[in-house]
Amino acid sequence: MTSKLPLDTFKTVVSSTPLVSIDLVVRNGAGEVLLGQRLNRPAQGYWFVPGGRIVKDESMAQAFLRLTEEELGVAVPIGEAEFLGPYEHFYSDNFSGEDFSTHYVVLGYALTLDIPLESLPVQQHGNYRWWPECELLADASVHRHSKWYLDPDAV
Repeated sequence: MTSKLPLDTFKTVVSSTPLVSIDLVVRNGAGEVLLGQRLNRPAQGYWFVPGGRIVKDESMAQAFLRLTEEELGVAVPIGEAEFLGPYEHFYSDNFSGEDFSTHYVVLGYALTLDIPLESLPVQQHGNYRWWPECELLADASVHRHSKWYLDPDAV
């Protein structure tokens, strides 16, 4: 069983340690990549791949099922995805807006799903869009951390 930390405890964790998360590079049958426009810090306002944190006492497989359900509306077993590797994301801000940075160690996974945009959850992203890869890589409103999954040299 997993649970969320009290707000003050979570602020201490974020300000003191790296967080471990899973990012989902989702392609549809046409090869386009799913991005959502982030509502929350960090990376607020940017287009970003879906994903989220692994919580204490949650295995990666459990986290993957939970995150695909929460972020995509469909629970997908981790064995159906391709592991892209580990990544590090550094942000100068954090979820609370207070003066400390955020550091993520991210496990990137790729999967193919044809999901109707109107069925996607809206807690983390205000808009969703399927992006052709070349357009995504060229657009300044797409966060560089999302671009890295497709092109490690993207800035």
